[in-house]
Amino acid sequence: MTSATADQLDGRPQPVISSSLWSNHLKWLALASLAILAIFWRDGADMVGTWWTISTYNHCLLIIPILVWLVQQRREELVKLTPEIWLPGLLLTAIASLGWLLGEAAGVAFARQLGLLMMLQGAVVTLLGPTVARGLIFPLGFSFFLVPFGEEFVPFLQMVTAKLSMIFLGWANIPAFIDGIFISTPTGYFRVAEACSGIMFLIAMVAYGALVSNVCFRSWNRRILFMTAAVIVPVIANGIRAFGTIYIAHHSTTDFAAGFDHIFYGWFFFAFVLILVMAIGWPFFDRSIDDPMIDGDALRQHQSSQPSEQKPVTVMTAMAVIILVPVLWTSVLSAQESPVPDRIVLPQVAGWERVDYQPLYPWQPQFDGASHQLFGRYRNRETGGQVDLSIAVYDRQAEGREMVGYGQGALVPESGWSRNRSLAAPDSASAVELIAPGPVVRDVLSFYRIGGKLTGSASVVKLETMKNKLFGGPQQAVAILVSAETRGEESPRVVIEAFLADLGPVDKLADAMAGLR
Repeated sequence: MTSATADQLDGRPQPVISSSLWSNHLKWLALASLAILAIFWRDGADMVGTWWTISTYNHCLLIIPILVWLVQQRREELVKLTPEIWLPGLLLTAIASLGWLLGEAAGVAFARQLGLLMMLQGAVVTLLGPTVARGLIFPLGFSFFLVPFGEEFVPFLQMVTAKLSMIFLGWANIPAFIDGIFISTPTGYFRVAEACSGIMFLIAMVAYGALVSNVCFRSWNRRILFMTAAVIVPVIANGIRAFGTIYIAHHSTTDFAAGFDHIFYGWFFFAFVLILVMAIGWPFFDRSIDDPMIDGDALRQHQSSQPSEQKPVTVMTAMAVIILVPVLWTSVLSAQESPVPDRIVLPQVAGWERVDYQPLYPWQPQFDGASHQLFGRYRNRETGGQVDLSIAVYDRQAEGREMVGYGQGALVPESGWSRNRSLAAPDSASAVELIAPGPVVRDVLSFYRIGGKLTGSASVVKLETMKNKLFGGPQQAVAILVSAETRGEESPRVVIEAFLADLGPVDKLADAMAGLR
């Protein structure tokens, strides 16, 4: 409710917003937010656990207090606005709920957590109205940094770091050879590990750059330039960091360089990069310290003079239905059974015999949560060629037991193996060349069987998983990986193809392992 006063601003009477109106709307918002967090507590707990346990996302622990501060900055201008019920805000809640449903069905934690965050944003827009939401547009947008993301860029950043290191080594006149993310110099053999990709610094700097761009700049051109610097400078700095380690090793020892890297770098290095980016942007700051973050009077001019007649209870009920339907739907379908055999064994392959596993460099695929996982080595009786066969069987996929995803399958983080390049593969498979210190090269062909499809695409696996969970269907899934190391002059791919020819149809083997035939 509003009431006119004699206060004048720009020559017009200015309404004073009743504090009780704000209080009522904030109470409904608090109730809706608590209900959403209670229903999706698992996803919220997973997010907090990720912030706390994975160093890449430790900066997320600061996002919530920053959000509180950002809202407090806008408080004096926000109280000039009239909170209202806005039914179109339920559309954002519905989109978020659908996103959560798709993430739950496909086993994608990022989609579920993003859906949870957007449901909370939808509650803000619905229960406070579009004008207040415009006043909170940056805090609402900045809250997206609460959702952990970015691990998918690690392989790309490893490659960028390795190539930048080679450029700097050339400038330093240090002879070096690069193979993927492995760099050889006269004094050592170096690998750009996952931890050295710079993803931790980059994600934190993007969040920090967004905050500074809003707080310290008014010009959009300057904001864009500062955000560009916040992305480019950490990437280049991380390349210098990797180069520095190799340079020190070249002039001393590898052990000394590794020790120096652990002592000097880390958050100290990040602090240096942060100061550097701020020093670049400081001369161009164009927002005064006492400038309001938003203009409440300008926002109020666009606000409807007709108060909303929607009852909060009605809107809360509609919001509850929108949120609960996907939860109930997935709960009903998850009760369906998808049994797999109690025991499975590696197949007998004509012309091949099982031998002890004695790799040039240890390798074994990872399939967390699999119902069954088998691994064995075969040797061709005539040629002596050796291949490794890995089979993983899932009765169903769920959180923590997805068949495809980061850290699942052929490439296991921190195992010593790195992806070197993709290889040509049949339509029903994917192929990749891995490399480990030595160097040791290994080719891997991956087949996935789910929903009657044999594929090598992780996207197809996710889509089929999602389809079966949404509409019902067999949940069994099987991964079959065939791999060979570089031994002598025989190509790993030739050995793999010979093994597959004698193994027979991969889809039939997969169905047999899942008990579907």
